[in-house]
Amino acid sequence: MASDGIGPMRAGWQLPGMVELPRWALARDTVRHVGEPVAAVFAETRAAAEDAAEKVNVVYEPLPPVEEACFHWTRGDASAVEQAFSQAAHRIELELVNNRLCGAAIENRGMAAVPGPSGLTLYCATQAPHHLRHALCAELGIGEHELRIVSPDMGGGFGYKGKHYPEETILAWAARRLRRPVRWMAARSESFLSDTQGRDHRTKAVLALDEEGRFLALRVDTRADVGAYVSTFGAAIPGPIYSALLAGVYRTPAIYVEVNGVYSNTVPTDAYRGAGRPEACYVLERLVDQAARKLGIDRAEIRRRNLIPKEAMPYKTPLGPTYDCGDFPRMLDRALQLADYAGFQQRKQSKLRGIGIACYVESSGVAPSRLAGIMGARFGFYESAQVRVAPDGSVSAYLGTHNHGQGHATSFAQILAAQLGIPMERISIHEGDTAEVPVGTGTFGSRSIAVGGSALQVASQKIIAKGRKIAAHLLEAAAGDIEFEQGSFRVAGTDRAVSFAQVAGAAYVPHNYPLDALEPGLDENAFYDPPNFAFSNGVHVCEVEVDPETGAAELVSYHAVDDVGTVINPMIVEGQLHGGLAQGIGQALAERTVYEEGQLLSASFMDYALPRAADLPAFVSELDESQPCTHNPLGAKGCGESGAIGAPAAVMSALLDALQNIGVEDLEMPATPHRIWQAIMRK
Repeated sequence: MASDGIGPMRAGWQLPGMVELPRWALARDTVRHVGEPVAAVFAETRAAAEDAAEKVNVVYEPLPPVEEACFHWTRGDASAVEQAFSQAAHRIELELVNNRLCGAAIENRGMAAVPGPSGLTLYCATQAPHHLRHALCAELGIGEHELRIVSPDMGGGFGYKGKHYPEETILAWAARRLRRPVRWMAARSESFLSDTQGRDHRTKAVLALDEEGRFLALRVDTRADVGAYVSTFGAAIPGPIYSALLAGVYRTPAIYVEVNGVYSNTVPTDAYRGAGRPEACYVLERLVDQAARKLGIDRAEIRRRNLIPKEAMPYKTPLGPTYDCGDFPRMLDRALQLADYAGFQQRKQSKLRGIGIACYVESSGVAPSRLAGIMGARFGFYESAQVRVAPDGSVSAYLGTHNHGQGHATSFAQILAAQLGIPMERISIHEGDTAEVPVGTGTFGSRSIAVGGSALQVASQKIIAKGRKIAAHLLEAAAGDIEFEQGSFRVAGTDRAVSFAQVAGAAYVPHNYPLDALEPGLDENAFYDPPNFAFSNGVHVCEVEVDPETGAAELVSYHAVDDVGTVINPMIVEGQLHGGLAQGIGQALAERTVYEEGQLLSASFMDYALPRAADLPAFVSELDESQPCTHNPLGAKGCGESGAIGAPAAVMSALLDALQNIGVEDLEMPATPHRIWQAIMRK
């Protein structure tokens, strides 16, 4: 690969002052983590390849484990924070660990590279085909027209399948070199060793309050482990993304955040459902709970006193982001009502039963390209959509997003059906193929509807605008007099009309057509680059009961109220929220990636525990649509990560509430039965 001039894998973000170690698809000279590819074996069958791989002998010179600086990132006003602390009546301090996680999708990563006369086709389970094409072409030294990426439906993504991996470069290079198709599919053991992982923060946080429990200042110092290399979003998540959300839903006048990214001899960390937002929520909500206990204020009341009111919107936080809308007090009150928070003491028959609250806000609809560029992104975050109307009036839509469980074929078709007034059965949705969709960004960061759906809406409006001109010619009227409603173009104030299908037919059979003013055809493109993030938010309330003999925690109930803006398909949104809750609960109670001197100890499902259906309660959730996003045409906010953001904080809040009567004040995630039992025994 070196002699062929294959270039290094570059991170997708370059933070100021970041030290980026060279990363090669096959290690050159140095291996930095267990699971880094060193050699590749090609054979006619998988069995033969596996047998040959067993015969590969690598001579290693052991090196000491490292923990080296990668980046230093700060946000906020340090001097204002220090001044506020000097005048504060109370200081609340916490040290927290946000446990490292594996994505563990039901389908492992896999791909096939097929050379052809016009270039290479890579069939690959990726959430971001266009980003991958750009990266691979830069490494291979070829033009983007020479590489086609096809990513069909796949069994789960969760962020980590949207990042660039060594195997993609190896297969693309090998297929071109051998001039033969090459296929690779990870075993589960390989996935544990090589898939990017998530979280892994160690944080010291201090909150300053006045006598009445109002927040004055917040200082957060986080050490974020990026692993052996900076992955695609590896520096952005603990740096710009995490730090931007540490104001949460609260009016805290002064905040200062300092993040130190460090290298270690572990698999690189990157996006995992929530990606920086769960970490920020966990820090804030643990601090708020601790403050309530120390000051003797009810946990709901201390939140209520500090929430940003609806009247303050748009609200610019001390860390930079501007929330365009939101009614945080309404969300809290409704969640408490839904969960019957006031009646908890009557239900508390067990000594070790607790109730927890978590308020969250997230930057969904990733992302304004301008802001991302300021923070070090090496690519844009717009989305593209093409709406192609056939002569019979049926519609095909092509988007740069990617579907892997989000139900895009339904939601996007609903948007088009509502805009164009045609049945959903007449609409087909196409994603995941760079030959069909020349440019795009992908699906991650809760962006598909807020950004991709907005691009689709803009493209459909262009279709309607052109359709008005065609209809005006057919009806011998001025274009300004043409109204479009329910799939029909009508001269205003009359019954003279033509259908959408008739206009489409005229566009492609232009016998009676204004050729001097319009091109034939009905096919429009749109790019949408959001001016701001869409700030989803919500409140989750969890009830748990702990068995003092075993430490086992049972989730008795879980109530959630979420503001995800305008909802296109309630059932799909509900499914997304439930999936996020399951993963957030998994982090709180079971999941943990463990390394010891560079060796992965949790490399199978015997050692890495995922939540099962029996571990979860029947979720009760509501969607609040009273605050649609003000700056995208659909009013939509993201929903795919909300559950994973609020759940860890809500579950741990409930557990610590259950255990406070016996003196337990701190507990690390995952709160396994053994950890809970140990905490009980110590008291």
